[in-house]
Amino acid sequence: MSKPASPLTLATTNALKHLLDAPPDAARLEQAFRHLAKWRSELIANTLLERSGSKVLSGPFKGMDYLVRASEGSRSARLIGSYEASLAPVIEDIVTKGYKLVVDVGSAEGYYAVGLARRLPKARVLARDANPKAQALCAALAAANGVEDRVEIGGLMRHVDFDICANQKTLVICDIEGAEAELLDPVRAPGLRSADILVEAHDGMRPGLSHLIADRFKATHHIRLIGRRIDDSGLPDWMESLSDLDRLVALWEWRGGPTPWLWMVKK
Repeated sequence: MSKPASPLTLATTNALKHLLDAPPDAARLEQAFRHLAKWRSELIANTLLERSGSKVLSGPFKGMDYLVRASEGSRSARLIGSYEASLAPVIEDIVTKGYKLVVDVGSAEGYYAVGLARRLPKARVLARDANPKAQALCAALAAANGVEDRVEIGGLMRHVDFDICANQKTLVICDIEGAEAELLDPVRAPGLRSADILVEAHDGMRPGLSHLIADRFKATHHIRLIGRRIDDSGLPDWMESLSDLDRLVALWEWRGGPTPWLWMVKK
């Protein structure tokens, strides 16, 4: 006798029925494909937890206990350690710089805030997110990794709040779904001129955004544009038995378009 369908499977099935209960349409099929891929991604993440545990398997945050759900995007890529793989060299560079303060704006469940608190044991980390559920997840992740005393969780970051960057060696990380266009303005937030900044530019939502932000900081910062890449080196050995599609889904980060990063280091 088969097991009853899980809430995730039921929700995905209902979403597909709604999408496909209409005349044939390529856009609907694309949405259906993403629903199925996310469903499969969640199943793979659950299998990862069962077979490999909750510790990140590879990458700059290897060993971090990632026992919370991702507040957005793929959990499996984070568990594997392949999440945003193109940033791995930047994270290692960050670790060598000895920042006293890390300000993570759009910290979500704390993958970077907690990961960097572990790698920078003398740093104070401000984790800022407007979503109370994300804040709660971040608090749980910090506690699970023994850094709750150095990860200070809060809500929205205002322009004036960046004044803190002028007083100490600071790293700002920013991932706020396009709102970086308004927040990362060195005229309204002059404290940003004193910080090194790693920002995800949501060009897929706001075309040309990476160029806009780079133009604002070109006088004060050395700027490097970082694109996407997939790194399968952290896949556990047992995944050799999976299909090529499942291995790809395990690494998929759920992105729907380009989100280049800008690594802006103060001159």
